Amino acid sequence: MVGAVFPSSRFLADKMLNHLPLKQAKVIVELGPGTGVFTERILKKMGEDSHLIVIELNDAFYLQLKQKFKHERCHIIHGSATDIKTILSNLGFEKASLIVSSLPLAMIPKEVGAEILKESVNSLEVGGKFLQYQYSLQSMKHLKSHFKNVKLNFTLLNFPPAFIYTCSE
Repeated sequence: MVGAVFPSSRFLADKMLNHLPLKQAKVIVELGPGTGVFTERILKKMGEDSHLIVIELNDAFYLQLKQKFKHERCHIIHGSATDIKTILSNLGFEKASLIVSSLPLAMIPKEVGAEILKESVNSLEVGGKFLQYQYSLQSMKHLKSHFKNVKLNFTLLNFPPAFIYTCSE
């Protein structure tokens, strides 16, 4: 359930998030937040009307996140990324503007990864973006099979260095 030996660095978080319209995004979904490195930055940068939905499957991480983030527009959900659409609906939202994923796609069974990507595509509003980082290029083909546009970026300032995928329809 954990895809890295070390938590993501602030450099990776900045590289992933700095170009996103977080202030304008109404609904931001974070998948697999782990210890909350991205969560913290998103909360600082999101708009006054934005909501952050954080979905974590791991019991220990979920409890830690629940204790750490008590923001009124931050919804910490103990659940699976395969249920994004249902989780959005249960919270009264139809679509997400942005989905930021830290899930270790290369380590997840193919069928589950495909379901997560399908749910992500179906949960994004028109013009929405899906961001994913990985430690290899192994996910490029998989992401391209679900999204029309996949842009690749890279950061050396993380251990290990990471590839950043920005995907959209």
